[in-house]
Amino acid sequence: MDLTIVWIGLIGIAILAYVILDGFDLGLAILFPFFRKRQDRDVMMNSVAPVWDGNETWLILGGGALFAAFPLAYAILMPAVYAPVTAMLLGLIFRGVAFEYRWRTERLRVFWETAFTGGSFVAALAQGITLGAILQGVDIDGREYSGGWWDWLTPFSLLTGLSVVVGYSLLGACWLIMKTRGNLQDKAFRLARGYGIGMLLCIFAVSLATVFLEESYYHRWFDFPAILLTSQIPLLTAIAAFALFWALRKRRDYAPFLIALALFGLTFAGLMVSIFPYMVPNRITIWDAAAPHSSQVFMLVGAAVLLPIIIAYTTYSYWVFRGKVDPDAGYH
Repeated sequence: MDLTIVWIGLIGIAILAYVILDGFDLGLAILFPFFRKRQDRDVMMNSVAPVWDGNETWLILGGGALFAAFPLAYAILMPAVYAPVTAMLLGLIFRGVAFEYRWRTERLRVFWETAFTGGSFVAALAQGITLGAILQGVDIDGREYSGGWWDWLTPFSLLTGLSVVVGYSLLGACWLIMKTRGNLQDKAFRLARGYGIGMLLCIFAVSLATVFLEESYYHRWFDFPAILLTSQIPLLTAIAAFALFWALRKRRDYAPFLIALALFGLTFAGLMVSIFPYMVPNRITIWDAAAPHSSQVFMLVGAAVLLPIIIAYTTYSYWVFRGKVDPDAGYH
């Protein structure tokens, strides 16, 4: 068994799980300004209160696994994206503190609500910028990053940052459709339609920019016979987009959220097509960056124990708090 493939698969699962789980509560916070009534905002926060902090477990798992299983890639990529990663962490801190403090003050409620939205927006934007900065490639000299402090800031990275914000907002709107009723749900349906169109435009723009970003990306997508497989991703994306707007038109409760998750899964698959088998695009492969085999075996034992536990308690928490949110319920 090639443990390097196993570990890249585990990291991919952790990243995708974080994006789709923490993505909707970041998106919900980004949508806060569209909902002016205090009761609506209370319901929105109550809908994610039982699960939001557990969602970030996947971020820690993915980052820790990258550091342990692919130390060379971690050492090269982190200096290249220190600024957006720092901004992301600060945004998550502000979001987390604001989530708790909003319920415990009247005088500064507006401040903490602004921090809740602003921190979530910064975190989402920074995640997208980090992705774009890595995807566009980094300068290395031997086994070290040799680029500048601002190399991460390009039109492409800003496009990917904006795309993540739009995508998370769609997830947040679809989550509200699933968890709420009445006027709040009606507004969520309208927002989901708008952000659904926005996400499709972003997918098209990022996809088009990516294939012309590096010659190798173009060949991975369009060379024969690979195109027989890669062409299925845009086809499935088109089908999912049609299904999303059909579900929104029919006012389905659960389908929009599940389809939005599928769209994120397809974009993740497209990302893998572009960069695999590289950890540092076109420079360092996953095998070049991997830790020694003995270290991979040692860590895999721990992952085999912890991963099922994480999956179990995450599944249980979502199952316990399934269904619509009671507007009269409180968060303590």
